[in-house]
Amino acid sequence: MSVTVYHNPKCSTSTKVVALLREEGHDPKVVEYLKTGWTRQQLQDLVARSDTDLKGLLRKMGTPAEELGLLEADVTDDALLDAMVEHPILVNRPIVDGPKGVVLARPIEKALTVV
Repeated sequence: MSVTVYHNPKCSTSTKVVALLREEGHDPKVVEYLKTGWTRQQLQDLVARSDTDLKGLLRKMGTPAEELGLLEADVTDDALLDAMVEHPILVNRPIVDGPKGVVLARPIEKALTVV
């Protein structure tokens, strides 16, 4: 059973999700997305299999989201995708991709719903 965590090691929530999955007997593949970046297709796929949309994955705090105009009501998915690919920090974390779907694991227990 394959589980991937899109992780930022500087984020305590993200670190707690990785630890929780390991405590529950899973061996998650950990992807440090700030290093690897994102592709449009990858983000579209994650959103298609999740319970949220691109706006739901947008991280606002500690990012250039406001300066880039991404908090406006009329921002398009194309604009969000372009920005998220260019600035990986704009994607909220941790995202857990498991056999039962994809979740933004906030609170951390949501991670267990997709494994």
